[in-house]
Amino acid sequence: MSSDQVHLGHRARKRFGQNFLHDEYIIDGIVSAINPLSDDILVEIGPGLGALTEPVGREVDHFHVVELDRDLAERLRHHPFLSSKLTIHEGDAMQFDFGQLLQEDKQLRIFGNLPYNVSTPLIFHLLTFHDKVQDMHFMLQKEVVNRLAAGPGTKAYGRLTVMAQYYCKVVPVLEVPPSAFKPAPKVDSAVVRLVPYDVLPHPTTSLKWLERVCREGFNQRRKTIRNCYKGLLSAETLEELGINPSMRPEGLTIEQFVAMANWLDANHKAA
Repeated sequence: MSSDQVHLGHRARKRFGQNFLHDEYIIDGIVSAINPLSDDILVEIGPGLGALTEPVGREVDHFHVVELDRDLAERLRHHPFLSSKLTIHEGDAMQFDFGQLLQEDKQLRIFGNLPYNVSTPLIFHLLTFHDKVQDMHFMLQKEVVNRLAAGPGTKAYGRLTVMAQYYCKVVPVLEVPPSAFKPAPKVDSAVVRLVPYDVLPHPTTSLKWLERVCREGFNQRRKTIRNCYKGLLSAETLEELGINPSMRPEGLTIEQFVAMANWLDANHKAA
């Protein structure tokens, strides 16, 4: 027996993490948050059965979609009013080069109901295009939105938080109950807006070091900063950087992670 569920003639596929949005009130809220305009370069990730694709298509003349599921891509190719408006990129958004969609000096506006099973690595992939993106609106598991928006010293604060907030302003937009989807997921969802900074507030001289201090810090959350980084930074160096060595890594601000990375970059060979 298959655990897939059929909706509008399409079987939701577990391996693609498919849950289809059908609540009109929620859909309207998301589309008004995106505020699609005709001269935008809009890109939808995982259009599914078109819950967002159709209302966005009513607002604009053309946009791009990236869809992994062949059946759904085929469905869009034959859609009564969308087929003429869409450029369909069939494939995995995790491997997709979003930079190829740029035109002149216009940045991309990316949106989508992201599959929960790949949302975190997909966000890390999208952050690599931060300088090419005007904004991103995503439906995610509420827990992931909480992690994106978290502040230092909270349980939700982690590597995803630091890297997302390094590149973007993070704005939670609305919460979405399981009943808004078919099949209904077992978790609450939420919509978040990510707006990449034109000028990074705390630029690092080495992303490699920044990723390393984040990884080492959040892999050993219960240790003190002194013990966490003892092979890399002395207690004296930490104090010079304005960091209390007896705190835990989850208490560090993004600015402090960057300060450690920049010191390591200046004083060590690359990580």
